[in-house]
Amino acid sequence: MAKPMGPKFKECRRLGLNVHGHPKAMDRYKQGMARDDRKLSKYGEQLLEKQRLKAYYGVMEKQMTHYVRRAFKSRDIPGNYLVRALETRLDNLVYRAGFATTLRQARQMVVHGHISVNGRKLDIPSFPVNVGDVIALRSESQVFQNNYDSALGTVPYIGRLEAQRSVVLVRMPERFEVPVVINDALIVEFYSKQH
Repeated sequence: MAKPMGPKFKECRRLGLNVHGHPKAMDRYKQGMARDDRKLSKYGEQLLEKQRLKAYYGVMEKQMTHYVRRAFKSRDIPGNYLVRALETRLDNLVYRAGFATTLRQARQMVVHGHISVNGRKLDIPSFPVNVGDVIALRSESQVFQNNYDSALGTVPYIGRLEAQRSVVLVRMPERFEVPVVINDALIVEFYSKQH
């Protein structure tokens, strides 16, 4: 399974946006270093937004193309559908719920079998979580319980079940609730030329 690797801070500075959410990621950032600080063509702006979205969710180009195809076939606005599909991936919801401190840690937890969905062990990070699905740490994986206990809060579409120390996807996220700073329209324009 392919996954994006490499220095996170360097990627944040190159994209001109803290896509990994680390407080120190942009410390060495200087004006003029990122691509968005330079004059970009329309294509360059679209490409930059696409790269930012891929970096936010840690997906490769092949996976991204798969999500985009589904977005164009859906009855929803393609940009909203795309962000919603990426946001409801299992690895991302494990991160948003507070089981992991970073998206990379969340992905590793899923791959190593620490997470269960509706009582069933799953090791597929891209698994699409549906409304009503309960995500929990497996009983053998209580070493990660401190992350959950110290998490301040979650996004409004995830409900915490404190007694079971698990979370449930209450509803599909609205675009404005997703904490991702990108322009969906530019990404849709980028891919619409290729399809």
